[in-house]
Amino acid sequence: MKVSEQWLREWVSPQLSTQGLADQITMAGLEVDAVEPVAADFTRVVVGEVVDKVQHPDADKLNVCQVQDGSGETVQVVCGAPNVAIGQRIPFAQVGAVLPGDFKIKKAKLRGVESFGMICSASELGLEEGTSEGILVLPDEAPVGTCLREYLNLDDHTIEVDLTPNRGDCLSVLGLAREVGVLNRLPLNAPEGLDVAVGHDETFPVRVEDGERCPRYIGRVIKGVDISAETPTWMVEHLRRSGIRAIDPAVDVTNYVMLELGQPLHAFDLANLDGAVVVRLARQGEELMLLDGQQVKLDAGTLIIADEKGPLAIAGVMGGEHSGVSTATRDIFLEGAFFTPLSVAGQARSYGLHTDASHRFERGVDPQMTRRAIERATQLLIDICGGEAGPLNEQVNDAHLPRGREVTLREERLAAALSKRLDNAEVAEILERLGMVVEMVDKGWTVKVPSWRFDISIEEDLIEEIARIHGYNRLPVRRPAVRLALEPEAESRTPLARLRRQMTARGYQEAITYSFVAPELQKTLLPEAKSPVLANPISADLSVMRASLFPGLIRALEHNLNRQQSRVRLFESGLVFRGELDDLEQIPMLGALVCGSQLPEGWTGGRDKVDFFDLKGDLESLLGVAGDASAWRFEPGEHPSLHPGQCARVLHRGQEAGWIGALHPAARAKLGLKAEAILFEVRLDALTEGRIPAFTPLSRYPEVRRDLAFVVAETTPVQALMDAVRSEAGEWLTDVALFDVYQGKGVADQHKSVALGLTWQHPSRTLNDEEINQLVDAIVTTARQRLQAELRA
Repeated sequence: MKVSEQWLREWVSPQLSTQGLADQITMAGLEVDAVEPVAADFTRVVVGEVVDKVQHPDADKLNVCQVQDGSGETVQVVCGAPNVAIGQRIPFAQVGAVLPGDFKIKKAKLRGVESFGMICSASELGLEEGTSEGILVLPDEAPVGTCLREYLNLDDHTIEVDLTPNRGDCLSVLGLAREVGVLNRLPLNAPEGLDVAVGHDETFPVRVEDGERCPRYIGRVIKGVDISAETPTWMVEHLRRSGIRAIDPAVDVTNYVMLELGQPLHAFDLANLDGAVVVRLARQGEELMLLDGQQVKLDAGTLIIADEKGPLAIAGVMGGEHSGVSTATRDIFLEGAFFTPLSVAGQARSYGLHTDASHRFERGVDPQMTRRAIERATQLLIDICGGEAGPLNEQVNDAHLPRGREVTLREERLAAALSKRLDNAEVAEILERLGMVVEMVDKGWTVKVPSWRFDISIEEDLIEEIARIHGYNRLPVRRPAVRLALEPEAESRTPLARLRRQMTARGYQEAITYSFVAPELQKTLLPEAKSPVLANPISADLSVMRASLFPGLIRALEHNLNRQQSRVRLFESGLVFRGELDDLEQIPMLGALVCGSQLPEGWTGGRDKVDFFDLKGDLESLLGVAGDASAWRFEPGEHPSLHPGQCARVLHRGQEAGWIGALHPAARAKLGLKAEAILFEVRLDALTEGRIPAFTPLSRYPEVRRDLAFVVAETTPVQALMDAVRSEAGEWLTDVALFDVYQGKGVADQHKSVALGLTWQHPSRTLNDEEINQLVDAIVTTARQRLQAELRA
């Protein structure tokens, strides 16, 4: 919210500098985002009067004007503005003036005619963004010769306050002034809130069909207004400094009262209303042309303002073009209402709208402010446009109006929360200054909350109010006294940080991607996956929760490839989400992706591309970190994201724990990826499950090694052969190593030679050849029976 410092000081003016005032507001919990001057610097610009105007002799679009600038002499000025006219009061930059942008005004000759100054537009003075269509015309009562900065009070600042959603009561000058007054123990100089004299008896029927969402609605007929009247300069400036452009008196007054009191209002052209004003829910298929020219199709359930013919406005959001006020309007129906926050919340966003009115109604408007705002707006309209006010037509549903709240505050709870005991009188005074009614009770206070403070409902809210008004910087600094005993760390679990260090040591970089992904991408990679769909996503391409780490890693790969990074090695840890909301499984996973060359570019490195076994080696190094690599197995499998011939299921103690493989060619083609990518993801709970280290005495006796080369079918997994070996090798087998795989001369077609090195060692004696030969014979027999494996000659 933006507010003029001068406007705020009209209500309450503490003896503080501009920065001091901004700092005080921030320390009270209402953060000031910016303090900016309301106008750029310029000098020697005064109020002038155009006393004569003739056509330039040599230019069709230029006029030669005579200007009175208060010096007693008439000054000749050449002006090209299309709207300059005799009798106007205008901003006049005298010779020697300096305009924004360090533009200096000098004597000049335009097409042979001398010019001694410049008649300025609003944009040339820095009062308007862009380029103004003509010169700035000042009110007729502007005193000639007066410094323009003084006349328009331009030595002012705009204070921009970033309010949290719970402080909707401060979305007005009244609310902000109330806070400043409380902080400085100053009364408010509020404008008089007298009821306007009623000049006629005409009312317009009002019917509220949804009293739950709109428990208060007030309407008034104002007859005989002149909308062509000029909005006063002081009001235009107040609006401009609050970031609102002046349009016409009816719109300007409703905007002004909204900024001043926090109550949004709306003015209808009475001639365009039919039958009665009805507050109801929209019917399916109804349409409304909004004031911004947008045609919207209303959803059933949207709260609207309508007449007997159809919709007039989206309640609390924006009015319709058909019923809006124009220069031809003579009679106005002025409305003010209290809409419950829940009835408006989300209503504006569902139509792609966000207005000042919806911003306030969503956060809560004072339900007792409606009548005061209507009276204030009526008086301002009559002062500017003339006319006569009719009686108020008020519809109230007391059952659904917010009720007064009482909150109990305990003295001991307050002292414990603040680490400081405040005097009871000070506590009561702070709460009373905040507009609350305080009653002292046994061991505390009973506090009646004012209607404008929607955010106060529990004891902690009152404690917060007392703390910020008393001053956070006046509260004692206490360090908590806690027992900092170290928590034992289970040796059987491997910390995630250690796994991250291992991946980094292998040349990977950690990626952190969103937990939600594009539905199309997830469907491409995981067509059968089920995960929650977001009701209100950040964007359309981040609308479903990820069922795998693969989509995020692939998006990160695309990002790198598009920036000429051909060698990519990424890993990520995080949750994946599988199932529907009522049966959702959240699984912590660790995944990785590689693409490009095996080694970084260099004169010693080759140019071989990374392959499945490179990533499998990295994964196996990760599995070994926990100290229980024997608990893991790799089996061929099929995964919709992975290449059918380069895909393996990762098993932990016989249970599926993850997948590894090359990205499926069909998925690559659909995603437009030209480079091959290899990925894995494994459950973190399995990765971090390790084995407690235990010492095994070293044997003093020699090892015995036998190398066996088996010829097996090409499709036989090496793991199956190693399992057969281990099943018959006995308890003294210490290692089985694969040291060669061969296909070619001497090996039958569609077969391969697999060479294994077997090592035995007994802890208490030397093994003899007879024992080893028996074990080898058993291994060969079992391999032949299970896998049709034969020893290679």
